[in-house]
Amino acid sequence: MTDGKLVFRIIKDRLFQAVVILFSFAMIVPLFLIIYYIIRNGISVINWEFLVSLPKPMGDIGGGIANAVVGTAMLVIVATVFAVPLGVCAGIYLSENKKGRIAYSVRLCMEILQGVPSIVIGIIAYSWIVLSMGTFSALSGGVALAIMMLPVIVRATEETLKLIPENLREASLALGVPYSRTIIKVIVPAGLTGILTGVLLGIARIAGETAPLLFTAFGNPFMNINIFKPVDSLPMLIFNYATSPYPLWHAMAWGASFVLVVLVLGLNIVTKVITNRWKVRF
Repeated sequence: MTDGKLVFRIIKDRLFQAVVILFSFAMIVPLFLIIYYIIRNGISVINWEFLVSLPKPMGDIGGGIANAVVGTAMLVIVATVFAVPLGVCAGIYLSENKKGRIAYSVRLCMEILQGVPSIVIGIIAYSWIVLSMGTFSALSGGVALAIMMLPVIVRATEETLKLIPENLREASLALGVPYSRTIIKVIVPAGLTGILTGVLLGIARIAGETAPLLFTAFGNPFMNINIFKPVDSLPMLIFNYATSPYPLWHAMAWGASFVLVVLVLGLNIVTKVITNRWKVRF
């Protein structure tokens, strides 16, 4: 190979590396800009009173988002209680039954469900639960969010359990362990990292959802811990305050946005720590 061709190949290699680095950097720049803008506008209103106080009527100085924080926690807990058992069980079934009409139908339903707009899920939850109960509630909001979580958890569980080495299952069965105990005691713990990651992704998806809550949880300016009554949430509070004509509420919307970002980030960090401690190495 001549020196000219070698130099040309080196230049092309360096150019390709530069393009990859440039596009990688361009991909993360919007994220950092969003975080910077939220911190710059939201951190100025963050204080203890803001986190533990209830909203005040327009014109009164102060007020906080305690009802929205509690409502968000209630909605996430209700959604997790409904979605995690169903999603994990469905994922286990799909990983154990890679072929068949039922498995194909379940996968198809999950793919379709993942593409359904969130506002449509809110309308469905409104028809199923709100109209039946005669009132908006945290329960109906949690069910709507659980429906949105299901495809993420099912797919993460299925793909994770498919990666478990087959000899691990065979060793357990060879020792006389029943099939059900092999799944519960061996296969699922081995894939716990991926399952928890799927749960985290599901929670991250629903944490900022507003559209389905407009038809279900509806919002509540007062503190409420009854799942059968309307509750407020951080996304709904941000939506209502950001679209208002009052500068004070705009500032509170930025503060609530900052709190929501911090909660999601903290949840990611805690999950990473837990999964690293429980991770099974093959």
